[in-house]
Amino acid sequence: MYRSHTCGELRSEHIDQTVKLAGWVQRTRNLGGMTFIDLRDRYGVTQLAFSMEQNADLCEKARKMGREFVIQIEGKVIERSSKNDNIPTGAVEISVSSLNVLSKSEVPPFTIEDDTDGGEELRMKYRYLDLRRNPLKNNMMLRHKLAIETRKYLDDQGFLEIETPYLIKSTPEGARDFVVPSRMHEGQFYALPQSPQTFKQLLMVSGYDKYFQIVRCFRDEDLRADRQPEFTQIDCEMTFVDREDVLNTFEGLTKSLFQNTIDVKLPDFKRMTYDDAMRLYGSDKPDLRFGMEFIELNELTQNKGFKVFDSAELVVGICAKGCANYSRKDLDKLTDFVKRPQIGAKGMVWVKYNEDGSVKSAVDKFYSEDDLKKMLEKADAQPGDLLLILSGETNHTRKAMNELRLEMGNRLGLRDPKKFVPLWVVDFPLLEWDEETERYHAMHHPFTSPIEEDMEMITSAPEKVRANAYDMVINGVEIGGGSIRIHDNELQQKMFDALGFTKEEAQKQFGFLLDAFKYGAPPHGGIAFGFDRLAALAGGRDNIREFIAFPKNNAGRDLMIDSPSIVSTDQLEELHLKIEEKKEE
Repeated sequence: MYRSHTCGELRSEHIDQTVKLAGWVQRTRNLGGMTFIDLRDRYGVTQLAFSMEQNADLCEKARKMGREFVIQIEGKVIERSSKNDNIPTGAVEISVSSLNVLSKSEVPPFTIEDDTDGGEELRMKYRYLDLRRNPLKNNMMLRHKLAIETRKYLDDQGFLEIETPYLIKSTPEGARDFVVPSRMHEGQFYALPQSPQTFKQLLMVSGYDKYFQIVRCFRDEDLRADRQPEFTQIDCEMTFVDREDVLNTFEGLTKSLFQNTIDVKLPDFKRMTYDDAMRLYGSDKPDLRFGMEFIELNELTQNKGFKVFDSAELVVGICAKGCANYSRKDLDKLTDFVKRPQIGAKGMVWVKYNEDGSVKSAVDKFYSEDDLKKMLEKADAQPGDLLLILSGETNHTRKAMNELRLEMGNRLGLRDPKKFVPLWVVDFPLLEWDEETERYHAMHHPFTSPIEEDMEMITSAPEKVRANAYDMVINGVEIGGGSIRIHDNELQQKMFDALGFTKEEAQKQFGFLLDAFKYGAPPHGGIAFGFDRLAALAGGRDNIREFIAFPKNNAGRDLMIDSPSIVSTDQLEELHLKIEEKKEE
């Protein structure tokens, strides 16, 4: 038996017991007559004590233990003279009588501590060492608890967990597929699933009523902090439901997860239409932990001789409370922020409402004090507040103002990671026009049902049709999204027509689903949660890589195993593939 207890288990009630522990050496402290080792495993840290007076040879052996050596000890639990209230085992230590080295360790490339000296790339290369640190260990434990609580809740609600295939057919919609060449069928390819969408709809046709799966998905797209080429979804589908049924069920799931994993009681979810979200916040995933709603100022700012505003499709502002004391240097920094290429505003106008009631603006030669006060009044500004204004083409300006609003939220400390404000965003456009391909694309996917009152417009005015779709947003992060699906073949064909699919193309890509609908398809709808994002949000972090055991970097590489990598010519030949060598110029 390597151990009788874990390193996080021993307490005062174990005093005088003889125990065995095994784990990693966190650190060694030589104090002359005494040597102490902090022994660590997944469960915690226990202090080991070695006395020169009691056993000089054993004490000398202990002093030779390097960081991350794997050792086994036996000894008696004694009361610790200098207690450590910061750890659960801090009232006791082990008076060691035997020490066995199970495995030696080289000096780690970074310190295995809560606050490490390793950069992200180095830690990803040695991920197995990084995972020993408490922050990542706690993240993995939180992720585990979220998965367990998800299964408990959905099982109680009558959902069945059913696995769907990983080797499927490539489809033209959505992000790029990862494709897998077939050895047995020359020139043909599988695709890794971007989601189990069609399969879960087929399960509803099969009569399984309520399905879920915590499933791996794959998308070959550009990466950032909240995206990975492979990621995990909580994927769900239900039959004989309308939108309210789905929203109530998964609002309940989310409340249960937060309550049972991080002891946070979420408020009831707000509802907001897509149009309102874009008009008031410039985003379909607004952060509602703070205000600063957009104020449209066209009627108060145009036709006053200021060409920038006169020529703008939209003039919009936000009120930053208590910021009238911003210096010119502060305001220049904000202007530089919105002019960054990734935001793309051409400039920013500010109006200060000073504490004494006076008004100052960068454009006061075009606007009287009365004009400026009317703008401030519309923004519900009070003395001491600052009005920030952007202008230009509507969609672009709203997106830029969204970035400025979030930046001000950060600067003013309004985006508390421990505060959670959830909402449902509903009534998305069904279709969006793509200038490059000169055709409509589904904003969600081709199986999303239109809202009933918009059904008739799908052929006459497809751009006006709203989708019976919904996104769950918490703190400005899209946690999940779904829709009520089309279950009628005739309506599905109209949708394909609107998307520019011929009947032959639709049959080739989705014939298996359309054929299934011929045999009694029930009304159905569902949702998919980004499990990695959900874990990161609950853990108070932005980077989902910290909640994935073995993630890829921003270039889509696994630095630890050096993947992707070149495969042998023999393997390529088996797959009927040939990589032509690049000719040197």
